[in-house]
Amino acid sequence: MSRLPPLTAAAVDIPDPARLSTRASDHPPRMKAVIYHNPACATSRNVLALMRHAGVEPEVVEYLRTPPDRARLIALIAAAGLQVRDALREKGTPYAALGLADPALDDAQLLDAMLAHPILINRPFVQTDRGVRLARPSENVLEILPPVHAPFRKEDGEVVIDAEGRGPIKKPGQ
Repeated sequence: MSRLPPLTAAAVDIPDPARLSTRASDHPPRMKAVIYHNPACATSRNVLALMRHAGVEPEVVEYLRTPPDRARLIALIAAAGLQVRDALREKGTPYAALGLADPALDDAQLLDAMLAHPILINRPFVQTDRGVRLARPSENVLEILPPVHAPFRKEDGEVVIDAEGRGPIKKPGQ
């Protein structure tokens, strides 16, 4: 029976602990992030997966259960560079039944409707140290995440970041 040489740190490429820095400045803090998430929404699930793929573990706020208050909603909309009407969701909501398409409705009335019916809040809003985005399409979140170089596909198979780390990948006609 042959004997194997003893394992050393050099043999298995383990760095010498004496050379490892423990200064906080050598370890950048993790990005703080919040996603206002609806787990029933494919776009929201894709954004959450893309955030995690980028190494960001966000605070997940299921906004249908825990909606933002008025001040927070106004702040998210403003920080994303949107108008209140741009943050309204029409599909699968009481938008039409409530007459929210009426251009005479002001921002306060639209906000009242969104707070009374959180399903009217378009999703997902994402806030990171780099800003706020309404992540529709889901690739919009890349603007406020650390660079992502590994391939990523949405749950439907659509390529967002290709094998060479290029992305977001535009569909023909976009």
